Amino acid sequence: MNQPIRSFRVDHMSVHVFESNAALGQRAADDLADILRQTVAEKGQAAVILATGNSQLSFMQALRVKTDLPWDKIILFHMDEYLGMSEQHPASFARYIREKLVDHVRPKAFYPIRGDAPDVPAELARYRALLAAHPADVCVLGIGENGHLAFNDPPADFETDAVIHIVNLDERCRQQQVGEGHFPTLADVPTQAISLTIPALLSASRLLCVVPEARKAPAVKAALEGPVSPDCPASILRTQSHVTMYLDVDSAALLG
Repeated sequence: MNQPIRSFRVDHMSVHVFESNAALGQRAADDLADILRQTVAEKGQAAVILATGNSQLSFMQALRVKTDLPWDKIILFHMDEYLGMSEQHPASFARYIREKLVDHVRPKAFYPIRGDAPDVPAELARYRALLAAHPADVCVLGIGENGHLAFNDPPADFETDAVIHIVNLDERCRQQQVGEGHFPTLADVPTQAISLTIPALLSASRLLCVVPEARKAPAVKAALEGPVSPDCPASILRTQSHVTMYLDVDSAALLG
């Protein structure tokens, strides 16, 4: 198993630093696999909420080759989707999860958020009901360049009772999507999205926070060394003992 080159705690959260993005992704996938095997053995099935984006690629690559997992007993959710976007769009997060994972492992079920649903309140209710029926055993998430969790940009709502909501995307978040190559210009990036709320993400029994790459280093520093504040949504992770954060040397480069 890939061993971290450094491990420490920040408040209640465990943090591991790995020598490379690939090592980080492999260890996070290994740890998730162990959790899923144990959960299926104890409960008969497991439910997972997944993140998307370029920072999750090494993790997805390591996870999809784990054909020995009981995928026929594992249910997959994701945490956000652009409002108005169909799954056929190249930037769709549902499409990402199908192409990067679902088509390779054939889980028991994958429940995508329908960004182009004609009745948005009904879609929010549908997804809320699915999550209630299959409470998340694990949530694998990343951190945005602006510190966001899912599409909860700063200042984020740490206290909402909602499970899923419509959010307005700030310019820095939208620019990240251009920088990752998902849209040609800022004007092409949608301005709203459907996202799970921060309390909904934190409600999973375990959270694995997968954050490689140098472009995430400022957000990592703010989350781990700045105040716990809605102005850095990821800082809330420090208050949770069921969170493990996986960094590589590049994303950890600014830490003291």
